[in-house]
Amino acid sequence: MAKEKDKSEGNGLPFGPINYAIIGAAVMSIVFGYISLGSGSITLAPILLVLGYCVLFPLGIIFKGTPDEKVETGEN
Repeated sequence: MAKEKDKSEGNGLPFGPINYAIIGAAVMSIVFGYISLGSGSITLAPILLVLGYCVLFPLGIIFKGTPDEKVETGEN
């Protein structure tokens, strides 16, 4: 039975809803960073771009949710 459980664990989606929310926040940070850069900001634009590229994107990829957040496959 333990082997069946191990096989079913790999069938889920690799990212959960929190991962997509974090990646969405990264995209918004990058978009606002480039808009800010185009308007001439030399302080806000780099902060938003570094936040998006160096903090939020890696966090969205690496973050693993709690076991409660994993989607049930319906298999027992």
